[in-house]
Amino acid sequence: MAVDVEGRAGGLLCVWNPTVFQIHECCGNRNFILMSGTLFSSFNCVIVNVYGPTDVAKRQEVWANFARLKASFLGPWCIGGDFNEIRNADERIGCSRRDQGMRDFNSMVEQLELIVLPMLGRKFTLCNPQTLEKWSRIDRFLLNYEWLQNFNSKLWGLPRLVSDHCPIILMEDIRDWGPRSFRFLNAWASHPNFVALVKQTWSESQVEGCVGYRCLMKLKALKQKLKVWNSAVFGKVESQLKVAEEEAHAIELIAEKRALLGNEQARGKN
Repeated sequence: MAVDVEGRAGGLLCVWNPTVFQIHECCGNRNFILMSGTLFSSFNCVIVNVYGPTDVAKRQEVWANFARLKASFLGPWCIGGDFNEIRNADERIGCSRRDQGMRDFNSMVEQLELIVLPMLGRKFTLCNPQTLEKWSRIDRFLLNYEWLQNFNSKLWGLPRLVSDHCPIILMEDIRDWGPRSFRFLNAWASHPNFVALVKQTWSESQVEGCVGYRCLMKLKALKQKLKVWNSAVFGKVESQLKVAEEEAHAIELIAEKRALLGNEQARGKN
């Protein structure tokens, strides 16, 4: 399910595995998608993907809409996304804040009996990439208590790689998510020897059995061949990229701490 962007702002996308989450009802508008269904075949719940308007009055309308919908969708709620609002002054540095917006947001959290999970890994979710002086926490997940009774949920702030927002992920850390998937690098396709290597590996892999099994075993053989080839030709691009991402993330965390320290010192002077 999706809601298109308006210019460069907004936009919502919901993707789910139907063997994990079975949707029963849904509704939404420009600022949210609400899905009511069953998680893991037994947990009836409501999941809401939200993008809060930038205007305070319009955000208050969205929060009021949630309060009305709560009477119709009675399962425990999980609301996540970009709320475009903070809960207290400590969640914003170098930016103007609106006390009315905070009051409206906190009132909605209390009315819906939602719990604000602490975020691990970092403190803020939005920064000004030009100056690294403006920081906010406007992205989050809000849960009813029943979620915490059934799942060992943790909220993590991940490294910011593309957007001025960092990704956040709500996960149950004791669940087995299965084997790591194979990652294809687009740079491989630009190499002049890539197609020939794939054809050779595919033809050399002789497997007996049904079509699906033969295809699976050929893909496994190709995966191993590409791992060796990638290391020899590209020099483990994934590892180098991972190191660069970790270094950039570490620098941003240092900038976060400096911004917090500067904010505390400014308060002390006042």
